[in-house]
Amino acid sequence: MTFLKPGKLCFSLVVPCVWMASGRRPKTKRNLVIAAACLLYAFLIMQGNFLLQDRISDYGDKSDAASVSRLPSSLQAGESEQETVTFNQNVVYITIRSKRIKPANIRGTVRPKLRKKRTAKPAQAVQENDPSRDNEAKDQRFRGTEDSVNLPFAKVRSYQIAGERKSNQEGSRGSNIRIYSDSAPFWFSQEDVDAMRFLADSNIRQIHKVPPKGRRALLLFEGVGDLHSLNRAAQDMPEATVCRQRCGLLKRAVDVSEVFAFHLDRILGLNRSLPAVVRRVRFAKDGLPRPVILWDSSLLMGDNDTQSTVKLDWTSYQRLLKWKCWVRGKVPKPDWKCTDIHHYEWCKLALFDFLLQVYHRLDRNCCGFRPRKEDTCAQNGLNMRCDNQGNISLFHILYRDRDPRHLVFIDNKGYFDRNEDNLNFKVLEGITEFPESAISILKNGLLRERLLQSLFLDKLYWESQGGRQGIENLIDVIERRAMILLTYINAHGFTVLPMNE
Repeated sequence: MTFLKPGKLCFSLVVPCVWMASGRRPKTKRNLVIAAACLLYAFLIMQGNFLLQDRISDYGDKSDAASVSRLPSSLQAGESEQETVTFNQNVVYITIRSKRIKPANIRGTVRPKLRKKRTAKPAQAVQENDPSRDNEAKDQRFRGTEDSVNLPFAKVRSYQIAGERKSNQEGSRGSNIRIYSDSAPFWFSQEDVDAMRFLADSNIRQIHKVPPKGRRALLLFEGVGDLHSLNRAAQDMPEATVCRQRCGLLKRAVDVSEVFAFHLDRILGLNRSLPAVVRRVRFAKDGLPRPVILWDSSLLMGDNDTQSTVKLDWTSYQRLLKWKCWVRGKVPKPDWKCTDIHHYEWCKLALFDFLLQVYHRLDRNCCGFRPRKEDTCAQNGLNMRCDNQGNISLFHILYRDRDPRHLVFIDNKGYFDRNEDNLNFKVLEGITEFPESAISILKNGLLRERLLQSLFLDKLYWESQGGRQGIENLIDVIERRAMILLTYINAHGFTVLPMNE
């Protein structure tokens, strides 16, 4: 049913009413005609409003599929009503607002509320009040600062650390060695894993201050860890030792690169470094994470000046490299003056020291590169004594009392800020053979992947170096030096062979 708009309807009724009223009609008939016209007008207006409301309700019902088909085609296509309708000032328009839809709660975007446990945990309360946690944001400082352990004690030799034993319970804070698979990476032995867990998570029971001659005092902590590991380690220790069970050597925060050196040593298949991890100790006033090295009391230190088992200078060292002592089981002649150390050990040591740019063993006076004023040789004026290099002594040449053929690498503080045009090639002098296991890893591009996988195990070291981005920067330095080393080997035609002796 169609209906007229109010303006047209009014015009159609006014014309006959004027015509009826204009004639000479009786007033009674004229009034009746006017009244009838007004009633008819009112009736038509009311009926039109009812039809308009029905039409609007049909358009607004979105649940009825049939009503959608009665909409204008432009509105069905998704266009706005303002674009398809021409407004008329005589027509009343009604705007129907769509219902506001609440956004969906996607799983994982809303952080769940944490419920506080009301059970009392003394160990956890001690750890939460630990002031060293306030210094976690300052971990980046320790890489460039020269500091020593600030002890709260002075002249006592052995100290009880009760608070450390309570706060370092593994059940309250979890392990700092992250091994999520069934086993550790294959380049770690079970003894390495046990040592890493002991150094990182064991309870510190005592601190021993050992003042050796000619060097600064050593700080050994005696820990209580896995009984099976402790008993196994105690079998290898002599009875008269400062460490009664199993101990770790606390080092300065600036020596944290020794942890990287330990992982690099295992990945390259050298297996000559002592296990090392990063750990926090509460009695250190600065609160910085520190490297902790496994203490090995079986190391022989015969000469206190060079801190070595055997005393060698540069000339005697080059003579040993020339004769290749003990290669293929050949017994050296007495006039060769060979030591008990196998020739291949010097090849592994030179490769290791070049990648990390460790200079204090083979080039303590910094004669093979331009030292900085921060280096020990520059501070002590040793770099001015390079005129007679033949008499320069080698440092930290150590082996165990039960294994004189193999070296043990200690104090493996590496430097990652050496420029590529200032690398120390003096540590490679006289070396003409290199271990095949290490060179194959450098050639095949496996170094980065394995270093990331290995260093991730040490949680505190990973975080102290800035996470993955910081670790990647360190690996970049080692990879560039590895490419330089490979170029050096190829240019001189040096031999790469297995060194399993």
